[in-house]
Amino acid sequence: MVHIIAGGKKHKGEYFWLIDDYMKKVRKPFDFDFTFYEAEELDVLLSKWKFPEDAFVIIADERGKEITSPELSQLLQEEFTYSREVYIVIGGPFGVTEEARERAHFVWSFGKLVFPHMLARLIVSEQLYRAYEISRGSHYHHE
Repeated sequence: MVHIIAGGKKHKGEYFWLIDDYMKKVRKPFDFDFTFYEAEELDVLLSKWKFPEDAFVIIADERGKEITSPELSQLLQEEFTYSREVYIVIGGPFGVTEEARERAHFVWSFGKLVFPHMLARLIVSEQLYRAYEISRGSHYHHE
């Protein structure tokens, strides 16, 4: 399972139905959920780093590494092979601390652009669905 931890408020805006649709389409181990924290609460959580010891933590940050969708699918599949739960952290308005980035197993950049939080959540949701479809060998993803 993938746990998405997002800084900011849970919005039920124009992207919500798309995210919900992706959540309904994926199956284990690519299924995912969201937990929301106010930015300050997220900073405290990350400073305490209370993730399960065997969890794989990904931080979404523009200073991270850009990867392709098939690479993301492969990365997740490798972690699921070891029965590891995956946590993807989308920081608050000012991102996450350098300490959090250094502690993460992987820092993932969507590119050099910066996105609003709701759009970042949609991007992560779609990429998890795409990774799931790639793992199944479907024709959703093509190059």
